[in-house]
Amino acid sequence: MVNAMQRLVKSHPLDRPVWGALECRQAAVSIGNHLARRFAPGFGPFAATSDHQREALDALTELMAPSERLLLLQAAVSPVPRGSIVERRAAGVQMVLKALQPLAGRAAVDRLGLADVPEMRALAELTRPGPFEARTHELGAFYGIRDQGRLIAMAGERMRLNGFVEVSAVCTHPDYRGRGYAAQLTSIVASQILNRGETAFLHAYASNTPAIALYKALGFVARCDMIVTVLARTASRSRDRQLETMRAA
Repeated sequence: MVNAMQRLVKSHPLDRPVWGALECRQAAVSIGNHLARRFAPGFGPFAATSDHQREALDALTELMAPSERLLLLQAAVSPVPRGSIVERRAAGVQMVLKALQPLAGRAAVDRLGLADVPEMRALAELTRPGPFEARTHELGAFYGIRDQGRLIAMAGERMRLNGFVEVSAVCTHPDYRGRGYAAQLTSIVASQILNRGETAFLHAYASNTPAIALYKALGFVARCDMIVTVLARTASRSRDRQLETMRAA
């Protein structure tokens, strides 16, 4: 019988994109070790283990603060680490760009940076395209569209694996939807990735059929189903950690 380690070794890198990014190209913005890694605080809550063995799962729990949530994103269901509980699981889909379809730009587009972070976070909080924290913008190039100076749409890059870059944070203010802004920005980000000789990929909740239809129209195709798992520490594990800290003081 093939064990869990062998199954993970044989899997495609995009089956476990968080681990593929953090153990290689984005190791510098991660914390952890060869057993488990997560994006450093400020970059985002995504985390992953090297495999599903008990040692790796325990290492993942130790990367989580008592009041914190970590997000797992992979093709297979992850076992629940000891000292953690699953707050939510959701079905997702991973899509990979096969051939970017031509798209005429309609609106003026700005490259976003540090000065735009407050507006970027406010837009992400309103539209909830996925976690967007104080340093998420440092993970890649982000582009936005403004109306009378106000940021109304954006998209950018998040996870980076060898040969692959994720399109992320695609969102539009509710008052401006239906004008093609998400398609325009997604196309810009994807074309930048292609120009570097890399493959663009992205994720969407399986229930978000309008977004999936938009991505298909741009040339993305569904690669595999994904599972989003939200983990939190159990109260008992948090108390144990507090006791250990007190004893060490």
